[in-house]
Amino acid sequence: MTRLVFDHLTNWITAAASEHSHDLATHIEERTGASHRAALAALKRLVDAGWLVRSGTRARPVFAPGALRQVARSYTLYGLQEDLPWQRDFAPHFALPKPVERMIRHGFTELVNNAADHSGGSSVTVSLRQTPTHVQLLVSDDGIGVFDKICNAFQLEDPQHAMLELSKGRLTSAPDAHTGRGLFFSSQLADVFDIHANNTAYQRRAWESSGWKKGRALPRQGSSIYMAIALNTTRTLDSVMEAWSLQGDGIEFDRTVVQLRLLAGEGQALDSRAQARRVGLRLTTFKRATIDFEGVTDVGHGFTDELFRVFAKANPQIELVATNTTPRIEALIKSARAG
Repeated sequence: MTRLVFDHLTNWITAAASEHSHDLATHIEERTGASHRAALAALKRLVDAGWLVRSGTRARPVFAPGALRQVARSYTLYGLQEDLPWQRDFAPHFALPKPVERMIRHGFTELVNNAADHSGGSSVTVSLRQTPTHVQLLVSDDGIGVFDKICNAFQLEDPQHAMLELSKGRLTSAPDAHTGRGLFFSSQLADVFDIHANNTAYQRRAWESSGWKKGRALPRQGSSIYMAIALNTTRTLDSVMEAWSLQGDGIEFDRTVVQLRLLAGEGQALDSRAQARRVGLRLTTFKRATIDFEGVTDVGHGFTDELFRVFAKANPQIELVATNTTPRIEALIKSARAG
């Protein structure tokens, strides 16, 4: 059996083991056209690699999914109801800690729903994998691409500005039908979160304080979103929701963090009022906005005046909190607020 055949088997052997536990060799033969001998060899290799667990007798073996599990399915987006694939095709074949299952289910349904409602594509492919340490979800569609979609909807010129808006949260191109929480909270639930769309990529690592940063893009049309959660995480869906609520109850999503490095680029100064207005875009939907200066070397008077005096005066209901500032930036902010 070639390596390619083995990799193909791992895409569907988990579900097959659940559904054909007593006749798995015969099922492999019928599905692939392989000989009985090749099917038995494949089963042995899958058991040895941790994809299957074998019990029963030599003459009547019984197979079950192992520590490694994977299900991959493709769906037509038209009319797709995202809860049904989860309930029917994925959830029955995985054994996850309850808090992790709830988080990955949230990510699954939100990302598949985004593909159906926003991508403008015709199909989506979903892959869910469980290892001894993590659960990993990949959702790929053939649509317009998430960054292009945001740029078109909000008249933005640069995918980097689209990522800035995504990072704030509460971003949706269909406000009557969505609140803009799905992609944002999915990213906050994950230990690893990657967004790839039309030769642009951004990634977030939960253990890194720097937040979002550019990644290595995949050369493909559409969007591919990957999230991984450690099985031993102490994070829960409720704790993540609560972290973005000023009351701490997870009901309202009324605080945000603006990563200025997504606007300026690493190590660059922010000088213009136009840049400050981009920072202020949509902040009126929040009660508190933390303005994170990490990675920003310097700012100009126009930037701080526009954001911390002009915008703040026009929107007194929003609390602006500056973090990771240099002494000079702090002085400029203080001067703008005093003016």
